[in-house]
Amino acid sequence: MPIKSAVQAVRTAVFYLVFLGQTVILAIIAGTIGILAGRTRLGWAVARYWCWSNVQFLRGLTGMGTHVEGEENIPPGGCIIASKHQSDWDIFAIFPHTGRPAYIAKKELMRIPFFGWAARSLDCIEVDRQKGAEAIPEMLAQAKAAIDRGCRIVIYPEGTRKAPLAPPEYRQGIVRLYSELNVPVVPVALNSGLYWGRNSLVIWPGVARARFLPPIEPGLAPDVFTERLKAAIEPESTRLSLEAIDAGYDRPMSPALQARVDAARQA
Repeated sequence: MPIKSAVQAVRTAVFYLVFLGQTVILAIIAGTIGILAGRTRLGWAVARYWCWSNVQFLRGLTGMGTHVEGEENIPPGGCIIASKHQSDWDIFAIFPHTGRPAYIAKKELMRIPFFGWAARSLDCIEVDRQKGAEAIPEMLAQAKAAIDRGCRIVIYPEGTRKAPLAPPEYRQGIVRLYSELNVPVVPVALNSGLYWGRNSLVIWPGVARARFLPPIEPGLAPDVFTERLKAAIEPESTRLSLEAIDAGYDRPMSPALQARVDAARQA
């Protein structure tokens, strides 16, 4: 392994130790608060600190910076925030800009002691992905209740983290939410996977960027909405990725990523 990569791997290991260590501690605190008092300002303060501190640790320990823009595109009141998902960074980078978010979270996370209790106290919505389409009615009921409490629903339309510039695979959950809740949808484009990829052992230096895009109005036909959503998120995410690479991408590029970059440039 080249010296530069080895040094970055050590920096990443230190970050993971700090990140996971404080996550456990804060989950115990927030989970206990959630069990004893339910949804409170103190629980939300713990969550906001977790997000803020992770951004600071990333920058200081790995050199991965954060830039989020377009917050003015989030309308007042209830809405759905539909974000590209490439990294764990997406969770705590978007959180501070969403008011009172209700994240769609997989059932497995909600079953973790303390962490799951904390998540429930922060309006998270549980979805059992193993049930497939059968899980959607329960998710919709929870989402409607969250909107009534003044939340904004945060969902990753592809359901899992994707590699940067990989072909999109949007699921039906976002379409059902859009159709049933009758609120605007704010697309979010980002390029975080360039620096912190799925199951990556190394987090690379650079500035991860996310951009809230103009909202999509409610009331469109499902197929029209889906195309509008893809047409907003995908080209802008590609643009953010290519701009970052052209500005000087300070990491080894795998053959798979290089192939996707070449294909994106040709397209």
